[in-house]
This record gives sequence, structure tokens and C-alpha cells, in this order.
Amino acid sequence: MKYALFLGCTAPTKARNYELSTRRVAEAIGIELIDLPEFECCGFPVKSVHYESFILIAARNLIAAEDAGLNICVLCSACAGTLVEVSRYLASNDKARQKVLSKLGKEDGKYGFAQNIKVKHLIRILHEDLGSEKISSKIKRKLSGITVAPHYGCHYLKPSDIYDNYDDSENPHSLDELIEITAAKSIDYLEKEHCCGAGVLAINEDIALSIAQKKLDSVKVSGADAIVLMCPFCGAMYDENQKRIGTKFQTSYNLPVLYYPQLLGLALGINRKLLGFNLNKVKADSLLERIETKSMQNEQCKFSS
Repeated sequence: MKYALFLGCTAPTKARNYELSTRRVAEAIGIELIDLPEFECCGFPVKSVHYESFILIAARNLIAAEDAGLNICVLCSACAGTLVEVSRYLASNDKARQKVLSKLGKEDGKYGFAQNIKVKHLIRILHEDLGSEKISSKIKRKLSGITVAPHYGCHYLKPSDIYDNYDDSENPHSLDELIEITAAKSIDYLEKEHCCGAGVLAINEDIALSIAQKKLDSVKVSGADAIVLMCPFCGAMYDENQKRIGTKFQTSYNLPVLYYPQLLGLALGINRKLLGFNLNKVKADSLLERIETKSMQNEQCKFSS
């Protein structure tokens, strides 16, 4: 399996642990990730300001992937939604496609966008293209005894029509299933499908932090050992801003926030240092020690028997 890796803007600046763990996990399970120097911002930040620029920016990235003959693996949920939306729009709208290609100095007829390449979030690639059986065959360390709260966020499955209703946007299961491949327990909890608040962070910080606070409170009540997610901006809200939220609302969480490739990487037997855990703002040392201690105990039991 070979994909062009689309990092977007947020992952390289705020979620290097997400990128590092993705690269290590991909290598371990047989996915080749190709870096295209032409990739830039997906265009999402300017969508509400200048729609034509939004389309052009996204199209430029899609064209780079078509030129390389590669489908795209995306880490950011908003980037994935943007690239899928624009790819489908240009594939089905001849006039818009011709206009975009003309502005970008490309020949019409060569580029089919969604007709020629696919854009998928990393989690969908793991769940749909690779599948539980192939991933399970690579597991070296079961994470049994660990309970985690999955966070899907807004853009991974919505708007559902651009994703052809993959998974159930109101009752999703794909991330839960991937978590349970590691033998960790994925739990339901109040606020599970709710937004992280990042969408309004630049407009009203108080509202954004209060939205994230409700989710953190709910996860804390659930007794989960960690939150597991797959979007760098969601990570920024729950990990980078967790201490600020605790101070603002006079509480303490100390709740580790893991990107799914970090969790899977542990189950694949990859060293924690290679998975970027040193970059997590809320340190997961206690959780990691539990996992490593149990793993050592299991190895001793195998040796003794």
C-alpha cells in the first residue's frame, strides 16, 4: 500500500507526536507513505472568506497527488473533509474543473480528481483498506486492562454525504473497533460525539474552552485511562489546553491524550520514544508504565510455562 501523506498545517506544528507515530506505525504494518513537496495548506481556513481561493488551494494539492499517481492519506479531519469535498466537486462539475485547471495552468482532460484518486483519513485507511485481520496479525503486545475514551470529532464523518455515509455519523464505530484490536477497552460516555470546541477558538475562546471542558468532565467521570483521537486540532484542545481548562474551571484532569497511532504503536511493540510520547503535553508515564509492566509479566509467564 502506497499513499501520499498529507500533513496539513496543524500536525507539523502542534502534533508532531501524531506525525511521528503515524510514520512508525505505517512502516510496521506495511504502508508506504510518500512525502510530496508540492503539498501545502488544504484551503480550509479561507473557505468562509474567499471560496474560489479555497477551491484553488485544495485543487493544487489534489493535482500534485494525481501527477504522482498516488491516493492521499490525511491526518487532519478538517483537511480530509476539505480535500474530499473539493475533489468530488471538481470531478462532477465540468465548468468549475476547467476554470480551476486554467487558473493553475493545467490541461483539462488529464485530471479527473475523485475519478482518478482517493482521499482518505488515516483511520479510514486502517479500518477499511487494511482491515482488522491484517492489523491484528501484527500485534505483539496486548493492551488489555487499559480503558480509553474515543473521540471522533466533527469532520471525520461529517458531512456524511461526501464520505458516502461511511460509518454512522451519529453512532460511529470505526475508531472503537480499531482501539479494540489492541485489546484496550473502548468505552461509551456522554458527549462522545460532541465537538472539541476548536472551531470557535479564534472567535470566542471562553466558549471553545467550555465545550472542551464538558467533554473532559464526561471522560473523567467515565473512569477512562486516556482519550484516543485522530485530529491534531482536537489534540490541541484536549492535550495542549487541558491545563488551561482545568485552571479556568477550577478542576484537575491529568488525563493523557493519545493519537490512535500512538496507541496502536504500543500494541505493535514500538518503543514509546519512537512514538513521540515525549511530545505529549499531558504526560502518559503512569499509563505507559502499567502497559510495560503487564507486558513484562506476560513475557515472564510465557517463559515460566
